[in-house]
Amino acid sequence: MASDSSFDIVSEVDHMEVDNAFNQTDREIGTRFDFKNTGTKIEKSGDKFLIEADSEERAKAALEVFRDKLVKRGVSLKHLDSTEPALSGKIHKITCEFKEGISTENAKKIAKLLRDEGPKTIKTQIQGESLRVTSKSRDDLQTAIAMVKEHTWEFAVQFNNYR
Repeated sequence: MASDSSFDIVSEVDHMEVDNAFNQTDREIGTRFDFKNTGTKIEKSGDKFLIEADSEERAKAALEVFRDKLVKRGVSLKHLDSTEPALSGKIHKITCEFKEGISTENAKKIAKLLRDEGPKTIKTQIQGESLRVTSKSRDDLQTAIAMVKEHTWEFAVQFNNYR
């Protein structure tokens, strides 16, 4: 008798790629003509990123450069949670954080989709911030992956631990 095959649905950020995008953004802000002598900068403290500029437009432009670098590095913008520019003295500040993990509520949405529209042999189990999908048939698991990919979610999804 064949054993069950499985995979996990997760929402993870590749922190190395985020660091690379941050470094590229910092370098570009330092060298680009339209950012010269404007006090625009991007800083990292822990998992948070802070963009500072002398005007709201420059802060938004720096955020757009950061987003562009993230996309080029393969990091989904659905992970990025940025605030609106806030005035602090004479400086406009934008804080950025990255969201990781699938909430229980979102995991239930995926499980419901697979239960209602997916192959009948599939079983789902919520495990912390991920969702384990198991089945005896690998073809059914491939179908489940395709279903989750084609559906539009408000969070980024990846698939790992395919066994």
